[in-house]
Amino acid sequence: MAKQTSSQAIAFIGGGNMARALIGGLIHAGQAADRLTVADPAAEQRQRLQDDFGIAGAGSNAAACSDKQAVVLAVKPQVMDSVLAEIASALDDDTVVISVAAGVSLDQLAASLGRRRALVRAMPNTPALYGAGITGLAASGHLSDAQRLLVEQIFTSAGEVTWISDESWMDAVTAVSGSGPAYFFALTEHLAKAGAAAGLPAELAALLARQTAIGAGVMLARSDVDAGELRRRVTSPGGTTAAALARFDEDGLALLVERAVDAAVQRGRKLGAS
Repeated sequence: MAKQTSSQAIAFIGGGNMARALIGGLIHAGQAADRLTVADPAAEQRQRLQDDFGIAGAGSNAAACSDKQAVVLAVKPQVMDSVLAEIASALDDDTVVISVAAGVSLDQLAASLGRRRALVRAMPNTPALYGAGITGLAASGHLSDAQRLLVEQIFTSAGEVTWISDESWMDAVTAVSGSGPAYFFALTEHLAKAGAAAGLPAELAALLARQTAIGAGVMLARSDVDAGELRRRVTSPGGTTAAALARFDEDGLALLVERAVDAAVQRGRKLGAS
């Protein structure tokens, strides 16, 4: 496990759910709250983070970035250019800048912050709110070993991390893991509706679907085999599960999932280009 980050000064630009997850995770891991700063145009949101975690608030994005080892840009892609313009002159030379905005490339960051700046593109997902996320990380060529460790410490506070060797994969990472929790929520939602359509009381169907999703996730987490093997192990030939899975195949579930992921990839690219 990465060592504690209590001596590191870190700023969060944007105080939404992802910033909250990372801030909470860092403090739980031993980070000193008074070394964390948040800037957000919504004063109430900024104040909630200050009240909940004891961190510092800044009146502007530029002020938040002064004298920081790392700056996490937790803002929407649509406002990234204006944020970069505001903070560029406030950054120390050795500050690593981390973006969690979907579709914003390292090249776009470098165009505003300098080609020699240590930059990281990160794609966490919402289970980070419960310390169960996974974050894909892609870095510029100027990231030092110490900066790499700091980036890992920030995101392992909210789950697993994996370094992506080819930045061109990041839109697909976003489509699979960044957006992925919603796919499982949708499947659980539709499974509950199908149970109700089969005659179950709606509340019972929802309970069964929810706990089944949770249980399947636990099996994936604790098993040493992949999802395909787990599926095969719980499918008896000629049984009820086999009948349902056969219908999935007949109706093109695999192709539908592939098309859905591709739609997310294309949307990520469009966001990055806008």
